[in-house]
Amino acid sequence: MQLELNIEKVAHGGVFVARPEGKVVFVEGTLPGERVLAEIVDEKSSFQRAVVKEVLQASEHRRSHIWPESAQGAGGIDFGHIELSYQRELKTQVLQESLMRFAKLESSAVVREIDQTDGLHYRTRIQVHYDNRGRPCVKKVRSEDLIPVQSLPLADEKLETLALKNSAGYKDQRVSFAIDTFGNVAPAEETRFLSQVVGERLFELSPETFWQAHRNAPAALTTDVLNKLEALNPISVVDLYGGVGLFGAAIASASPMISVTSVELNKQAVKDGKRSSRDLKNLSFETSDVLMYLRRREQNLDTVVLDPPRSGANSKVLTQIARLGAKKIVYVACDPVAAARDLNELTSLGYRLVELSALDIFPHTHHFETVLSFQLANL
Repeated sequence: MQLELNIEKVAHGGVFVARPEGKVVFVEGTLPGERVLAEIVDEKSSFQRAVVKEVLQASEHRRSHIWPESAQGAGGIDFGHIELSYQRELKTQVLQESLMRFAKLESSAVVREIDQTDGLHYRTRIQVHYDNRGRPCVKKVRSEDLIPVQSLPLADEKLETLALKNSAGYKDQRVSFAIDTFGNVAPAEETRFLSQVVGERLFELSPETFWQAHRNAPAALTTDVLNKLEALNPISVVDLYGGVGLFGAAIASASPMISVTSVELNKQAVKDGKRSSRDLKNLSFETSDVLMYLRRREQNLDTVVLDPPRSGANSKVLTQIARLGAKKIVYVACDPVAAARDLNELTSLGYRLVELSALDIFPHTHHFETVLSFQLANL
């Protein structure tokens, strides 16, 4: 079914809202203020989903999509049809609405850029599917169907060339590619480690170990976390969901008198983290599930840094942090709704929000990162 829709606003998840006759329709590939001809692709009891078939009245912020394959439904660059500066305005609206809806917090925080570029070719990690003919493909949105591609505009240019050329002859498989600070790439027989430099620290990582996709994201996030910690004046720090110790190593290096513990479940990440921070005597690693670590910990906490999965830190984790008497918290979130829900939970546990910032580390997509700091309200 097709219908004409007037687009009202952006919503969480990179979709836009229309309300024909009071019904809620989430529309992909459009902009606020546009009038479009859209096709309903999914129908639920409380809402419908639609995709744009024709733009009848375009927004002044619309531009030609940076990825021609998006016209065939290729997923992963859902804001590629929007001026870059306006993308951040839309993300700011999503952030502020999420905070109001889920935390009853009115905020003037804005999503800011982390570098002054066109937002292309920033990804140092990509996944490419190869079909039975060896053609590089990506998945269609909400589908397992593969769409052949001739460009990968967000991928580092060396990775893009490598993936599209397919000299290795991949077929019927998904391949992860990564590149490090020095231009070494994986997969490659001779690449045992990827060397990523953040500030003055060299991280030697196994190719499969998690690392932020945007080449400038690790430095930008680390700077933000350190700035918020400096204002909190921590005595000791526990870094939960610590990964390879990106934050833990930065904190330990900046404050040699502070004891820092990084807690991470992934054994390979911990191994990589230990290897990359051998010089830091005040940094230790715990290989553990975060909730299990908190439940068995007997010593009170002073300051906690946590960077949980996209779904956020569950209520049990936050309750345990409060039970252990943490006075200060720095929280890194990759989803604004999860951030707002956990902010609301921490407020109910006796914490007050000190500072909030948001970073656009995923240009041309709806994603962004939020960094929040908290103190016990009675301090």
